[in-house]
Amino acid sequence: MPDGSIFKRCGCRHPDTGRPLGNDCPKLRRPNKAWSFEHGHWAYQLELPATSDGRRRQLRRSGLSTRRDAAAELDHARALLALAVGDRRRRTEIADLLQTCVRSGRPLPEVDRIRQRLRGDGSLADMVTVGEYLTEWLTHLTVDDNTAVGYESLTRVHLIPHLGEIPLDRLRTGHIKTMFAAIERRNQDIREAKASADPDVRASVVGVRPTGASTRQRIRACLRKAINDALAEEVIVGSNPAALVKVPADRPVPIVWEAERVQRWKATGKVPGPVMVWTDEQIVAFLDHAREHMPDLYPMWHLMAYRGPRRGEACGLLDAEVRLDKRELTINHQIATHGYTPVRKKPKSRAGNRDLALDADTVRVLAAYRARRAQWRLAAGEAWPDTGLFFVRPDGQPWHPSGVTQRFRRLVRQAGFPPIRLHDLRHSAATIALDAGVDIKVVSEQLGHSTTTLTRDTYQSVTRKMRHDAADAVAEKIQQRRPRTA
Repeated sequence: MPDGSIFKRCGCRHPDTGRPLGNDCPKLRRPNKAWSFEHGHWAYQLELPATSDGRRRQLRRSGLSTRRDAAAELDHARALLALAVGDRRRRTEIADLLQTCVRSGRPLPEVDRIRQRLRGDGSLADMVTVGEYLTEWLTHLTVDDNTAVGYESLTRVHLIPHLGEIPLDRLRTGHIKTMFAAIERRNQDIREAKASADPDVRASVVGVRPTGASTRQRIRACLRKAINDALAEEVIVGSNPAALVKVPADRPVPIVWEAERVQRWKATGKVPGPVMVWTDEQIVAFLDHAREHMPDLYPMWHLMAYRGPRRGEACGLLDAEVRLDKRELTINHQIATHGYTPVRKKPKSRAGNRDLALDADTVRVLAAYRARRAQWRLAAGEAWPDTGLFFVRPDGQPWHPSGVTQRFRRLVRQAGFPPIRLHDLRHSAATIALDAGVDIKVVSEQLGHSTTTLTRDTYQSVTRKMRHDAADAVAEKIQQRRPRTA
């Protein structure tokens, strides 16, 4: 029938031939010839436009639970075909798409979705999945190598496994939220396995880390960028669902290594949090130790602890940008790593290009280092490489950022200092500056942040002195209101 029909089928077979009975099974009908309530399942069929080579065909789908379901899907198929009345080529394409959906067990496409596609010039068969689009998108990125490596990893590890099979133009916020819920469930499994009393269970997650808040933010940013590009290229139309999904920042709060925490760490080996910072006394002790036991890197670490440049900015600091006579330097260059390969590039943001004022102690340390470096160069003669960098190895070669980190970890461990990351010297510099009463705007510019909000939320660890000063200020304000007694 051109308009289609609804009927029942079952899985019964002929007792003699073993062939499926289909809709000829006698159990499908009641004595009054009406369909049975108990036996079989509902199905529909609809005559489709002929194939491109003129062959007739039928759209059939069975396994539906109720007659209403069958009728609704039949109406859905009719509505799709009605979108291209009078356009033989488009009707044939829609029929091809309907057959593909039924054969693969997928639901029929939404009418609005196909209507939008028909407004364009593309084939209905080009409706790519998220995985197909992301794979192609990665090959045409116009971002720096480090960002491209990050996007590839996020796509391979998270986006394609969770979203890859979804048609790109059907991706919704619910799909993305489901992905993040699954990631959090996996995080919980990892945490429980690491805390398990069973050594085999613990061994199963050795080297496996939960997906942290910053990584979840990068997953969303990667997907948002990809979909924005798809919208700009008119691969899809509409809005960007990734832009509508909120991912909690959940930044770890830096914790200061105060005396009680150090004692507990020495007793248990447990570090209170993922981001730890030293007190000013601990920084002084570490720098004194580094000056004696790792003098080649001591000046760089001194600068990082006092003024807070990033590791890559310190490694990439240009000699011509260090003006000790004016007590200042300019950061406009860094050494990043792509995988393990060092790459020289501009700072990560416009705010990253900045001038840093230097204190007298830092000027003295850097001047002594520059004089020592001149002796290295004189001894090397023509073998000395002209890198243009301020901080170099004794042979004149640049410091590899990962090598700087490894040496820092080793020295901290060997000396028995409470552990922090090299990047946490930057946290410490911000905390001490704020503790000393430096305006947060000044600290933000020192660190190369675009906003003071980022500085306040990320780098300000609350020290005991800051807490006590706040408590004393409140108490003093209240005491001023008390009546004086004779």
